[in-house]
Amino acid sequence: MTEIARILDQFRRAYNGDAWYGTPVTEILRGISSEQAASRIIPQAHSIWELLLHITAWEGEALRRLETGVMDMPEEGDWNVVADSSEAAWGNAMQRFHTVHTALEQKIENLADEELQTVLGTKRVRETGEGVSVYVLLHGIIQHTIYHAGQIALLKKALES
Repeated sequence: MTEIARILDQFRRAYNGDAWYGTPVTEILRGISSEQAASRIIPQAHSIWELLLHITAWEGEALRRLETGVMDMPEEGDWNVVADSSEAAWGNAMQRFHTVHTALEQKIENLADEELQTVLGTKRVRETGEGVSVYVLLHGIIQHTIYHAGQIALLKKALES
């Protein structure tokens, strides 16, 4: 098995697979209403919806970086405010996440192991992730999604109790 195949396997498990750590993000999101997603159950914390938008933005940014080599913040911003909390808007947010995730998955699938050592950007800047290899970017985006999926899981559990 190639290294790309191993990374792709982890990427898929975090999204909708048999993840070692527990429930994949799509399963965590299942059954959450727009009202629950927009709810700010912890006043100073992000809502489930904001967390989903954040995950989507950074998966999109990872895709853009792989396609262009340009390092920046996500085009839609780091943390977005939910302006429309309707069921339709929540459905659109979920669909956008699926679309972006699928596009990134396809991009990863088409990478060669030799590309993993390519360094993106010219200097090390923590805020934008500049100066890291494709290998670190891919592992980082998987870790990022899992981290925020855990936050969503806790918020969902709190809403259900």
